[in-house]
Amino acid sequence: MTPSALAVVVPAHNEEDRIAACLRSLRVAAARAASLPVVIVVAADACTDATADLAARGGAHVLETPGRNVGAARAAGTDRALELLAGAGPDVWLAMTDADTTVPAAWLTHQAALARRGYDAVLGSIRLDPATAGALLVARHDVDYFRTRGPGEAGRGWEHPHVHGANLGVSAAAYLRVGGFTPLPSGEDRDLAIRLSATGHRIARTDQHPVHTAARLRGRAPGGLADLLAALHRATWHPPVPMHGPVPPDPVGLA
Repeated sequence: MTPSALAVVVPAHNEEDRIAACLRSLRVAAARAASLPVVIVVAADACTDATADLAARGGAHVLETPGRNVGAARAAGTDRALELLAGAGPDVWLAMTDADTTVPAAWLTHQAALARRGYDAVLGSIRLDPATAGALLVARHDVDYFRTRGPGEAGRGWEHPHVHGANLGVSAAAYLRVGGFTPLPSGEDRDLAIRLSATGHRIARTDQHPVHTAARLRGRAPGGLADLLAALHRATWHPPVPMHGPVPPDPVGLA
């Protein structure tokens, strides 16, 4: 398909510290895709901080949702985006990211190029934001994350096994055909990818446009990246049981 318009959907729960950076990166990506209409929708999900106000100031269409459920918020944001682009033609492309994430300048143009090559969905990769992660945590994450990448698959050749709501794209037609996001408290991205694959849609798994996401140890969704990072953090250093006196402080300083 040749996209007639692009929509970016961002679920956000109490992300006042990071939403502005996310939207700045999205505006740059939208400017790079200047030949296509782009709308950005932030689904402010049960927020009790300034996320919604900051998102509106950052140029996003803001939808406030009450459910504290990322799957429901992502679905509601997608519905709003499709309403906003109802007159843009049949071939809308939906790009998904998270409020604690920044995207590269070519993020939207690369997804649009893959759509034109006949892909129904794009599963991108992530990197930890170095400003929020210590070097050891990044190293431990990378060892786990890249373990399926062969020596000749760096960059373009790696068809990775990961699914991230922070870096996902899908044609509106394919999205609607499989029923969209389900109201899951986590894993709604994997659930959508499974249904797309099971129904024969063509999926590109690419490491060409990785996004940078916050390396926090307490996440917004159960079973998400933060839980993995917390486990990796705990595994980075096991203090010995001392014979005398208290256990010394963690010298890694990743907390």
